[in-house]
Amino acid sequence: QVQLVESGGGSVQAGGSLRLSCVASGYSGGPYCMAWFRQDPGKEREGVAAIFIGRRTNTWYADSVKGRFTISKDNAKITSYLQMNTLKPEDTGMYSCALEPGGRCYGGSWSRPGYGYWGQGTQVTVS
Repeated sequence: QVQLVESGGGSVQAGGSLRLSCVASGYSGGPYCMAWFRQDPGKEREGVAAIFIGRRTNTWYADSVKGRFTISKDNAKITSYLQMNTLKPEDTGMYSCALEPGGRCYGGSWSRPGYGYWGQGTQVTVS
């Protein structure tokens, strides 16, 4: 059974930085797409960034975070990181990571929440 565990959330002032981690266990291998979503109460879940891990690596970002957030991977394990710089109050939310085997990152699907596996989330609060 695939499990995802996020960490790294917290409270930070506007302009600050945080680094989120998502560790996956139980995944047997093969190309996959790992993404970060965020949701604030009363708002829809929003895709923030995604990374495809296969023969090559590709990344995608929401327009609202381009130039400020960077998604990356750990080469030794199924882990993704979300480095968040120049944080704004509107970045506040519960950040969850998701994983889907195969290439769902492509074709504009990366930001749609139809992933098979989800973590519990880590709260980010920017004031």
